[in-house]
Amino acid sequence: MDTLTRMRAFVDVVEAEGFSAAARKVGRSKALLSKYVRELEDELGALLLNRTTRKFSLTETGHTYYRRVTEILREIDSLSETVRDSAGDIKGRIKLSAPRTFADAPIGQSLIDFAAAHPEITLDIHLDDRFVDLVEEGFDLAIRITKLEDSSLIARRLAPFSVPLCVSPALIDKNGVPQDPRALQHLPCIIDTNSRYRHNWIFRDKDGAQFTVPVNGRMEVNSPLAVRSAAVAGLGFAFLPDFIAAPELESGRLQRVLDDWLTDGAGIFAIYPHRRYLPGKVRALVDYLARWLKENCPG
Repeated sequence: MDTLTRMRAFVDVVEAEGFSAAARKVGRSKALLSKYVRELEDELGALLLNRTTRKFSLTETGHTYYRRVTEILREIDSLSETVRDSAGDIKGRIKLSAPRTFADAPIGQSLIDFAAAHPEITLDIHLDDRFVDLVEEGFDLAIRITKLEDSSLIARRLAPFSVPLCVSPALIDKNGVPQDPRALQHLPCIIDTNSRYRHNWIFRDKDGAQFTVPVNGRMEVNSPLAVRSAAVAGLGFAFLPDFIAAPELESGRLQRVLDDWLTDGAGIFAIYPHRRYLPGKVRALVDYLARWLKENCPG
């Protein structure tokens, strides 16, 4: 029995949190998986798992080995997929992380269209507004709507987007149009708690220097769609991604203010782990999203 088979058995047992669960998942007997793991430990000369009749846990060495072996197996699988992809074989499962903002907006249709166009691909989509750890949590790809900062991950910009400051005409009638962002300190604002800036909004002066304006309001919520509804209701000024604000801006239920003071550089990015061999199925999804967004969001 080769080492690769033993390594896969070990990973299956760890991820299923036990031999019995792993046996059910992969369709092999518990005794066979136990044999493979024991042979792997003998080969390494180290104990990887603590086993009793009731408890299952990784040893310290097992933790270290698990982290490294999962990377190795992913690399081997990616290389195999790259070779198969050269013959046009695009299929398999893609574990994808995306923010709820992306899925809830019209651009979320891009994922549905990709799935319809590739019947041999299974999309395992996890909607989460936090920044997941792609390597530790086993994601193939993440979509992030942000200003990208330095990272050990690989990123491809799929599309630009802007984040205008929006307000209802009724609130403008009541308070007037602010001429300087600092005036927002004394005006009602709606806080999107998904934003890293929350109560400290970032602007840029005419020389390009950034500055922060502290803001507050009667509503804080972790949903851009709820922020949009609150802004339409006149509860305050709000930063909204353009693809969320667009319908209300076009209808006149919201209007943009302080455009000359806004920062730029935001985008929709595809983020994936640093791998030598990018699986063809992932590359196909990234290429598709880039085309879809270019065709459907030309602005």
